[in-house]
Amino acid sequence: MSRGRDATSPWRMPAGAWKDVLMRTWKESAADNVGLVAAGVSFYAFLALLPLLGAIVLTYGLVADPQTVTQNMAAMTRVMPTDIARFIGEQLMYVVQTSGGKKGLGVLVALALALFSARNGAAAIVTALNIAYEEEEKRGLVKVNLLALLITAGAVAMAVFALLSMTVLAYVEAWLPSSPVLAMLSRLMSYLLLALAAAGAAATLYRFGPSRDRARWMWLTPGSLFFAAAWVLLTLGFGIYVANFGNYGATYGSLATVIILLTWLYLSSYILIFGAELNSELEHQTARDTTEGDERPLGQRNAWAADHVAQGTRAGEDGPTQVTKLG
Repeated sequence: MSRGRDATSPWRMPAGAWKDVLMRTWKESAADNVGLVAAGVSFYAFLALLPLLGAIVLTYGLVADPQTVTQNMAAMTRVMPTDIARFIGEQLMYVVQTSGGKKGLGVLVALALALFSARNGAAAIVTALNIAYEEEEKRGLVKVNLLALLITAGAVAMAVFALLSMTVLAYVEAWLPSSPVLAMLSRLMSYLLLALAAAGAAATLYRFGPSRDRARWMWLTPGSLFFAAAWVLLTLGFGIYVANFGNYGATYGSLATVIILLTWLYLSSYILIFGAELNSELEHQTARDTTEGDERPLGQRNAWAADHVAQGTRAGEDGPTQVTKLG
């Protein structure tokens, strides 16, 4: 095996191949202006936050009392920086108060409007993933908007499932004896579940977001695991920094909470896109077909990363079907 050129899985690549991949990932992140792209994604995510919370409350209200959503969401957001958790809690209270009178058809209409309003955040992620995977958008406007709506609906469904899980967990904890050890285990379990959910969400976005033939799940795993681990550590570390070292209030005054939230969204977006860059360069490293279905030759896979073979640590490629010496 020559530096992973014949690898059928990212986990079968030798150390030299991984070195090439990591160096190219770093270079491509700079070439693709991932920092600037992440800023755009975080801005649209911020604008989508309130309608997304509205969709969560309305959907949760179909199966449970919407008034309990703030309590369960507080348990979910305890891993986040305090200012962000407080801001989300305040927005949830506002949404609960303004949506309390909606019933029947009114709930469905309000839910549809909330999903439609929040879709721009998902559309920004799709655009960012196309950039990371070196793809141009080949799908029509209707299909892209439907994809964005499906991503948004999936995020709402995941949040509602997590809220219901928190309700069940609260009942279970009520039956358990009070113990610092059990409390620590419960917190560690919540972090693990959060990481698993993040990995699953990232893998789904990496698979369906870019405008290309779908990559096999194994080629999405490294970036997804990176995102999950980095995101949990980032969230915990950023929370500690804000609570103990960051003095945003003195600098930004009443805008401090918004700035903290935007910073957290920006960093989260950055590592999500960086994970996509990593996956793309892993596919770029091998000459084997990384897409679904039967093995196809280079140039016929309808995916830039799968149709090109990298030149060692160099970013970019000269021709769509050119195979050059690695290393």
